[in-house]
Amino acid sequence: MGIGDRLLAKTANIGNKPTEPTQRVVNSEPRTSPGRLMDAQHRINTAQTRIKELEAQLEQRAAFEVPLDALVEVDGRRRKLTAEQFQELKANLAQHALATPILVRPVSDGRYEIVAGHNRVAAYRELGRTTIRANVAAIEEGEIEFAAFFSNLLSPSLTDFEKYWNFKRLQELSGLSRAEISESAGLSKSHVSRIFSFDALPDAAKEALAQKPERLGSNAAQKLAALTEAGKSEKVVEAIHRLISDESFTQDKAVALAAEKPKAAAPRTTVVRAGRRKVCEVSARSGVVGIRFYENDAGEAEAWAQRIADFINKSIDESASD
Repeated sequence: MGIGDRLLAKTANIGNKPTEPTQRVVNSEPRTSPGRLMDAQHRINTAQTRIKELEAQLEQRAAFEVPLDALVEVDGRRRKLTAEQFQELKANLAQHALATPILVRPVSDGRYEIVAGHNRVAAYRELGRTTIRANVAAIEEGEIEFAAFFSNLLSPSLTDFEKYWNFKRLQELSGLSRAEISESAGLSKSHVSRIFSFDALPDAAKEALAQKPERLGSNAAQKLAALTEAGKSEKVVEAIHRLISDESFTQDKAVALAAEKPKAAAPRTTVVRAGRRKVCEVSARSGVVGIRFYENDAGEAEAWAQRIADFINKSIDESASD
């Protein structure tokens, strides 16, 4: 079954009940790659048309007031908004009536699963409301979500991080591979690969990004993912936390911070004196012993180098004898 077939199969019976026995379908899928791509795109467009038809049907049905405490949220389904976007939505709902009812699906015990409208419900809760207008869709789990999800997947308002979460959810719903996603969405494999680079970031970094997903694009994420795989997870988390908390901190600076090499420890130094006069300074760092003579004794450096070499050789001989 091709990509388009799988997508269309998910949405073909939304809002409808079968009236005829299912007939055996003859596989007429194009055999060439261009043909399969055109066929998939046609079927995707058909599925999106079905979504609009369903939305029109729902608009004609009478919405009802559902108690907020009867609503069930599904993890991963809520559209991620920035704090500013959510506050704008909340302010709008505080002043105006709900223009579009939320969409729910009946579940057990008189409760309703939210299909669309999670942020509107959250805003209503913060506003102290107790009910919200809703339309009920008698559909199977995953049907409308899959089609609507794919329809909105490439919305220009989505950040790269939100697209990543949406791509991940699309994989869970459909079983599509990354190559199939790029083909059916009309995106290059390199673009989809960049989007999926968020997947390689540490969990702590992704949790932070969920608060402000607009702060990191896929290009910088790809670089940070490479640094994560190179063993710099702690620095990547530090860089992303800084990016989230400091608006003046750029993505380039975040990458540079994560890529920083650890600062070498300052060398241990010992000052050798003759009375109160400083003769030289002896330092040791990373297996290297250095001696720096002060100006009055600089001319003795070569002589002292030979004495040190002689001392080391003598110590080795004595150790061997023992």
